[in-house]
Amino acid sequence: MKLKFSKMHGLGNDFVVIDGIRQSLDLSPTQLRFLADRNFGVGCDQILLVEKPTVEAVDFRYRIFNADGSEVEQCGNGARCFVRFVHENSLTEKSEIRVETLRGIITLRLEANGNVVVDMGIPRFAPAEIPFLNDEERLIYPLEVANQSLAVSIVSMGNPHAVQVVDALDQAPVAEQGPLIERHERFPQRVNAGFMQVVDRHTIRLRVYERGSGETLACGSGACAAAVAGIRRGLLDSPVRVTMRGGSLEIAWGGDGEVVMMSGPAVTVFTGEIEL
Repeated sequence: MKLKFSKMHGLGNDFVVIDGIRQSLDLSPTQLRFLADRNFGVGCDQILLVEKPTVEAVDFRYRIFNADGSEVEQCGNGARCFVRFVHENSLTEKSEIRVETLRGIITLRLEANGNVVVDMGIPRFAPAEIPFLNDEERLIYPLEVANQSLAVSIVSMGNPHAVQVVDALDQAPVAEQGPLIERHERFPQRVNAGFMQVVDRHTIRLRVYERGSGETLACGSGACAAAVAGIRRGLLDSPVRVTMRGGSLEIAWGGDGEVVMMSGPAVTVFTGEIEL
């Protein structure tokens, strides 16, 4: 089977984006892992599928697969690439679209300057909604990792995030702690591990060890989760500029019960065709 695709990235968080409307697709986990392989396939952090919606009053269905072949609920950087992809491939002429995801409906808007604004929805904090094994909701939870007690904030942006504050981001033990947090027994569906350094009340630096992909150059939902966690903890004020290794995003959040708005770029690197 020959498969047409676009290689895209949002701040270096890279994707293989596939039109599942004009192509008939039923990709297996093995094929997904092959596409994501940086030596034998195309290479990416996630594979994004554009499909027809299955519910009314939305424009598209948006599916996200990690490099390990697992399907996940949300990807903020991918969402920005998604809206640019459907425009560049003449699948829509709308500047604002509604998109169906595993976690619900999100709204994406392509700005005149080329940036994309994403309504990431209302963050959730109840342990059962993360999911996270704990009897009661707290602002900060102790998490035992490798004989250390970490102080983490737990946020769902449609996908689960555990965010900790660190003093020096460049020296943060992302490679050591990241996989241990990701697969911690208190997260039944695993978790994205965020390491946040507060620069000032409107600026943070962030690294994220992503569930199913490892550390990436940027994580859109992780940027949202970190900004939300910092605002709730009284460390930050909205809007927040989140700087990651691949670049920066602007995150705005008005507080509990309000949606999170994310703004940033999306870039097409090349288009191609691969034999599966």
